[in-house]
Amino acid sequence: MSDSSPLPPVRLHPEAELARDALSTPLLSRAARIARWAGPDTRVDAGGGLVDEQLPAAAEALGLSGDDAAADASEAWRIAVDTGLVEITDGDEGTAGPGEDLALLTDGSPHDVLEVWLGALETVLADASVPDLDGPAEAVGRGGEADLAALGWDPEAEAEFLDGVLGNLYLMSVSEDGPGDTPVPLPALAASVIVPGDMTEPSNDVLQQVSDAMMRLDDQFRMLEPVGLVEYRPVDEALMTDTDEEPAAPLDDTDVARYGMVRLTPLGRYGLRARLLEAGFEAPAVGELADKGADALLDGTSGFGPTAAQAETEQWLTRREPLAAARELLAAARGSDAGAPLRRLRCQQALSLVGGTAEPALREVLDDAELGGLARVWLTEHGAADVPPPSEAMIFWLTVDTIAAQLAAEGNSEELRDLVQGLAQQHGGFFEAAWRVDHPATADVLEAMGRLHPDKRIAKEARKAAFKARSQQGG
Repeated sequence: MSDSSPLPPVRLHPEAELARDALSTPLLSRAARIARWAGPDTRVDAGGGLVDEQLPAAAEALGLSGDDAAADASEAWRIAVDTGLVEITDGDEGTAGPGEDLALLTDGSPHDVLEVWLGALETVLADASVPDLDGPAEAVGRGGEADLAALGWDPEAEAEFLDGVLGNLYLMSVSEDGPGDTPVPLPALAASVIVPGDMTEPSNDVLQQVSDAMMRLDDQFRMLEPVGLVEYRPVDEALMTDTDEEPAAPLDDTDVARYGMVRLTPLGRYGLRARLLEAGFEAPAVGELADKGADALLDGTSGFGPTAAQAETEQWLTRREPLAAARELLAAARGSDAGAPLRRLRCQQALSLVGGTAEPALREVLDDAELGGLARVWLTEHGAADVPPPSEAMIFWLTVDTIAAQLAAEGNSEELRDLVQGLAQQHGGFFEAAWRVDHPATADVLEAMGRLHPDKRIAKEARKAAFKARSQQGG
């Protein structure tokens, strides 16, 4: 996944709701409880972990029982230390007590709570990248430390693998119409980071790699579920008993769930977006432009699909008086740069959400060379009286501007192909007039029409017109 292009915009739940989710996760709630349990008699080892003698009491305080009680209590303690909920108070004596950040969980803002949760998430992700160290004795080097080379473990590669998987899960979970709530099959998720994109038929070796990756991910997602990142249905243990089973193969719907299903929670979407932003990715969220100017709105939604762009624009408009908003949008839509046509398209879409009170703003730009056509369209659609008819030059300029915007927004889409065919069919002399249009994108638009039109004769006319336009512009 490249960090050079923006990811799809994600719709996040309100921070107050996410903070409640974070506080209710098993790991953070246990960490908070064990932090409150800590006191002057709580003893820790040199690494800050609870000494073995303290673990039974810690487990009892957390209401834990069974074979995993001590391990779960130890994990809760480590989460509490790593997130500042517990502070080592006396390094020489080896004691600890509640940390300053513990108060954030009750008295802090929702954002404060989420910051603590993100710290817990980082600890769990680091743990999930560590292999099982209960391996053979030869994997233990001198001094009792694990020999990573003997274990075949590359910490950096393992962390990158998990980051890649989670990045792909984020992409699969963020859709134009809102969060993708359909669980992702574990084989598909593993294949997304193993199988090359240009490989039509995976080899047996690649399928075996997918199978091995699934087993690693099964362990990792079991660890990530208690921190609230995912909802996970583990791999059916019956499938693990036959070690000679063939590598993963295409599955039907009745069997696929047995191989593991994973879904990001709303909290997980928040957490992964925060990590992606930290890593330098452009990961927009719907609503983050609501307090910014119209220029930021029109530019920021340029890469959004229609549904997300409308949702963002609706939030922006709710915070402004309609007439003032319309004037601000129109002012931001001006320009002759490459991004201007798409800004005007987004402006037109935004103005369609504004009521009739915006009419004065549209009338003010009727004589504007860049906005006059857009204004006439809006006024006509809203049933305004005395709308002056556009000149032929304005009609052609608006046509070029509209096609340039749609090219930027959608590329060579089927809708644009239909528009190109309709224009050429309705206006017999379209290309002879169009190449004369004084618009920076005229040549590019005519070249695109030549690519998109299925009739070779008409496509050739478009390319000739593009050549004339480029010559006229001195290109």
